[in-house]
Amino acid sequence: QDFNNLRALCLSQGLLFEDDTFPAHISSIGPNLLPEDKLRRIQWKRPTELQRNPHLIMDGVSRFDIMQGEIGDCWMLAALGSLTLRKQFLENVLPRDQGFQDDYAGIFHFRFWQYGDWVDVVIDDRLPILNGRYLSVHPRTSNEFWPSLLEKAYAKLRGSYQNLNGGYLSDALVDLTGGVQVQFSLKDPPPDLEEILKAADKSRCLMGCSTPGQPKRNIELRNGIVQGHAYTITGAVKVRYKNGWKHIIRIWNPWGHGEWKGPWSDDSPQWDHVEPKYREALLRNKDDGEFWISCENFQEQFSWLYICNNTP
Repeated sequence: QDFNNLRALCLSQGLLFEDDTFPAHISSIGPNLLPEDKLRRIQWKRPTELQRNPHLIMDGVSRFDIMQGEIGDCWMLAALGSLTLRKQFLENVLPRDQGFQDDYAGIFHFRFWQYGDWVDVVIDDRLPILNGRYLSVHPRTSNEFWPSLLEKAYAKLRGSYQNLNGGYLSDALVDLTGGVQVQFSLKDPPPDLEEILKAADKSRCLMGCSTPGQPKRNIELRNGIVQGHAYTITGAVKVRYKNGWKHIIRIWNPWGHGEWKGPWSDDSPQWDHVEPKYREALLRNKDDGEFWISCENFQEQFSWLYICNNTP
C-alpha cells in the first residue's frame, strides 16, 4: 500500500481511509484475546470521534506518553519506551509527514524492520474501544495518539492485536531499529555488568530488561516489581553516596505506573545522602512508572538485560 497515493486519493474524494487489509473487525483483534461477549462489544472509533482536537504528537515524543492497555504487549512497549530516548531511530519508525491538522484523511503509516528491509505499514486510524475504554495503548494526555496508532501498525504487521499479547523484547528492539541486539542473563551476569550498563547508556543504546515469572499472570510483588513483565532501562549512572560511589539504574514500567519500593526508589532515605544538585538532576518523584534501583537489587529482581544498537 502506497501511503502518499492512498492519502491523495482519499483527499480528492473527500473520504476517510478504511483499510481492507486490516479491517475494523474481530479478525484484526484475534479470536482468543478476549471472551467472545467482549469481542462482540468492541467498537472502532477514530481519534476525531474520541477527542475534539486530536494530535499525532504533542510537545515531542516521550516514554511518558505511553500507558499500556488491556493487551499484554509490554515487551513491545518497553522497546518503544527506549526508542523515544533515541531520536535518530525514532524518526525512521514514525514519519513526520502525517497528522490530524494538515491533509488528514484517516490514514497513517509507520516503518518497521523485517528480514533486512524497512517495511512501510499503512493503517486507518480506527481504534478498538471496549466499554468506553481503549483496548490498546491509551494516551496519558487524552488527545495524543502516536502510541495507539503505532501499536496498531505493529499489530497489523504481526497479523492481529492478539499476536502482540506476549512476545520477546529482543525481537521488538530489532524491529524498531534494524539493529543488533545482545542479551545477558542476570542469574549469571558478566563481572563487569555495571561498566557494560554505563557504556551502553553513554553510547546511546536502546536497553530493556525483564523479570522472571509467567507473562500472562502479571503478579505485582510487595516490593512493586511485576513478575513476567518487560521494562525499559532509561539510564545508568555512578553517583556519590556517603563516602563512596554507588551504581544505580533507572527503569520505566510500560504500565505508566507501578514502581519499585526498595532502596533508591522515589521516597527512599538513600537520596538524603546524595548531594542536592545531583539529587535534583536525577530524581523525578512522580507516579509515572519510572524509578531508580541499585545494581545489586537490579540483578536480584530482574532476569534478563537486553541491549541494542545499530552496530555491534
